[in-house]
Amino acid sequence: MKPVHMFVTSWCPYCKQALSWMKEIQDKVPEYKKVNVEIIDEEKHPEIAKKYDYYYVPTYFVGSTKIHEGVPSPEIIEKVFEKSLH
Repeated sequence: MKPVHMFVTSWCPYCKQALSWMKEIQDKVPEYKKVNVEIIDEEKHPEIAKKYDYYYVPTYFVGSTKIHEGVPSPEIIEKVFEKSLH
């Protein structure tokens, strides 16, 4: 299983929606609860954020590979979980 890094900001409405969808999806598919998602607030941890190549939030990396950047959907979040597990 590969780790997931999710970059967010406190003021981003899409980040809040993505976090809500993540919980809903994990409740529907218990296997996804095994995925270790590190949520990184780029304003609180700019030193970590600078190591990754992205512009929009939320952004998901699985391992070192960017999977999605910008406005998410439940389908995109499921893809992130699947890439982490397989």
